[in-house]
Amino acid sequence: MKYAEIISQMTLEEKASLMSGKDFWQTQDIQRFGINNIFLADGPHGIRKQEAAADHLGLNSSVPATCFPTAATVANSWNVELGQKIGEYLGEEAVSQKVNVLLGPGINMKRNPLCGRNFEYFSEDPYLTGKMAAGYIRGIQSHGISACVKHFCVNNQEERRMSINTIVDERALREIYLTAFEIAVKEGKTKALMSSYNMLNGTYTNENMHLMHDILRGEWNYKGCVITDWGGSNDRVAGLIAGNELEMPTTAGETNEEIIQAIKSEKIKEDVLDQSVDRLLELIFTTEEVYKKAHKKFDMQEHHRVAQEVAEESIVLLKNEENILPLKNGTKVAVIGDFAKEARYQGAGSSVVNPTILDHTLDCFEESRIVSIGYETGFERYGKKSNKRIDRACELAKEADVILLYIGLDEVTEAEGLDRQNMNISDNQIELLNALQKVNQNIVAILSCGCAVEMPWINKVKGLLHGYLSGQAGAKAIIRVLSGDVNPSGKLTETYPIHYEDTPSFKNFPGKEVSVEYREGIYIGYRYYDAANVEVRFPFGYGLSYTTFEYSCIEVNKNGVTFKLTNSGSTQGMEIAQLYVGCKSENIFRAKKELKGFVKIFINAGETKSVTIPFDDKTFRYFNIKTNKWEVEASEYKIMIGASSADIRLKDTIFMEGSGAPLPYDKDKLTSYYSGKVNNVVTEEFENLIGCKVPVSTWDRTKPLGYNDTIAQCKYAKGLFARFAFNMIVFAYWFLRKIGKRSTANIIMMSIYHMPFRGIARMTGGALNIPMLNGILMIVNGHFFKGLNHLLKERSKMVKAAKAKKIA
Repeated sequence: MKYAEIISQMTLEEKASLMSGKDFWQTQDIQRFGINNIFLADGPHGIRKQEAAADHLGLNSSVPATCFPTAATVANSWNVELGQKIGEYLGEEAVSQKVNVLLGPGINMKRNPLCGRNFEYFSEDPYLTGKMAAGYIRGIQSHGISACVKHFCVNNQEERRMSINTIVDERALREIYLTAFEIAVKEGKTKALMSSYNMLNGTYTNENMHLMHDILRGEWNYKGCVITDWGGSNDRVAGLIAGNELEMPTTAGETNEEIIQAIKSEKIKEDVLDQSVDRLLELIFTTEEVYKKAHKKFDMQEHHRVAQEVAEESIVLLKNEENILPLKNGTKVAVIGDFAKEARYQGAGSSVVNPTILDHTLDCFEESRIVSIGYETGFERYGKKSNKRIDRACELAKEADVILLYIGLDEVTEAEGLDRQNMNISDNQIELLNALQKVNQNIVAILSCGCAVEMPWINKVKGLLHGYLSGQAGAKAIIRVLSGDVNPSGKLTETYPIHYEDTPSFKNFPGKEVSVEYREGIYIGYRYYDAANVEVRFPFGYGLSYTTFEYSCIEVNKNGVTFKLTNSGSTQGMEIAQLYVGCKSENIFRAKKELKGFVKIFINAGETKSVTIPFDDKTFRYFNIKTNKWEVEASEYKIMIGASSADIRLKDTIFMEGSGAPLPYDKDKLTSYYSGKVNNVVTEEFENLIGCKVPVSTWDRTKPLGYNDTIAQCKYAKGLFARFAFNMIVFAYWFLRKIGKRSTANIIMMSIYHMPFRGIARMTGGALNIPMLNGILMIVNGHFFKGLNHLLKERSKMVKAAKAKKIA
């Protein structure tokens, strides 16, 4: 241990005290050893440091910081160096605000397009996600502080995220859901990692020895610190044994006492605690080093310019019929849509940033060559229909050469803690589009949202520009792409299905009660659409440019692939060339192709460049469940270079010697997986894949409710008071939505309705402890007076103990 001398002088109580927070955002300090408390702050795309009332849902405003584009946006740049640059600027701002640990980036897979937090995640592909995340981490940590990669792992739905049991086979876990974390740990060298709320195959992730001990600490040799998601600790001692150092937020010493008692009773050895203290001290001391010297405030204008640069490189041009874009000099445009006036530029929840500067679309036309003849809202932001707004918009549209129609999803439709109900843009926006198309067919739609949406309306527009959630400088970046000052170079990092029903997880998302089954296995995103031959709206890796690129002269050897890339158009631009690999053998089920490398390269008009994409340790591997190792199958492999997953320009083959591992599967028992048609896998076949029985996915309504049951389950509680409270919560949610308070209604769902009972104790900073919670559970389970008496007694005990401690 690095800090053995300090640890040997600490009391058991002091060591245990370091294992949970001092308050909502800070760790505990022990001044006699020079151990300071360190500050943790949300920050996937901007620093959210709260100095006053603390919360984890983005309710209270934070210190102003640059709001960069979200991860889902930046991923579209496919530029790892750009990700590292963002990280460097985030790190600089974190240091200026005295933040030690920045809680991000988020690298969960986009398993399903309805996950409410997809705007905060990079991609449906683990390789791309891992590479982008490693760039962010290197940038953040270049300033001496720590990134904190999250949420480890299989946290792919927001509904019931604090208690859902994710059932996933080992191969899909390794190849799809852990690969990005592996890259973040090995290449990004993240100092901290956040465990997720959910269970993995029956065990909470921060207690899961296979995940935390065997894989993270063992195979990946991770030496950093593991931090719980806020309120995400279930059994504190089990978490400590698995290697979870820090529980957040504070529990006012309650779980520290659990650790102390476990050591005194010899349930665990004190050495387990010492190892955890050592790793936490490394995080504290190394991230405090940077604050020994003075730091100046960051340059807001410079950071704003970088945010604009990032947005410009991340915008995706999806449609450009008749080359309507870029707009010609002097084009008269009608600007229509509520999102033009009040930009939708970031997500909602714990990632909400208080921007230092905010560009507005209507203020940006003066600097461009585009002539705006006026603006109309056209629609009400939150879905209310208005014929008057549509009529006014149509009158303006008649006078314009081109309509710039700003549409998208509002702030409460995609948010932390909630999943989307569908993939639709609201009806009132589509009604507006239909009306506009009747009076002027030159429509360019600018889409603002952080996720995939259905587009049955796409034939009504000639141009479609997807800005995603482009940060505080996004409005100007979009104008610069529309005008041609910037040649769009972004490409999608998620597939856009034609219909939500086309998605492989359609029948298994979200898990509504006990568990969610990942029956599609390794086939998520383009892996599924390719294998099952399902037509899509836009494929993974797709994006248009104002110029054209030609690919030629492919050469493959054992080290990688080289080819020539020519800008065959008349405009300079950047192209994203993508390397896909497919195994020709049919002995093991595989996706037809998998992304194994990419490069973004700038090329002048008429210029040709030679491009090399190297192979690495992940190019040919698969995870073998029999050997429990990564193996290489002896086979010929297809090497494909594409402009997207569906636009392969160059092909070659290479034979790879295998590692000689036994075949892992009985082909006859996994017919759906060998065909790739996994959207309706029967229970028996899924059980053959996971190697055990599928657990019961519904609540046992005969048992008393316990710590890990949710408030939602009070609808069948034995206690009349609990059922009444449940109905009041449901009514409050309905009423708030009815009167237009959708944001407040959402808070009820994510912070009350789906909260497990233990979360009440874990998220109240010790104001309500487990003994008091036991009283609440008695009330819930039908023992009202006994429970109320217990609750009041335990409350009195806690108050007396706090007073005695204060006097002492």
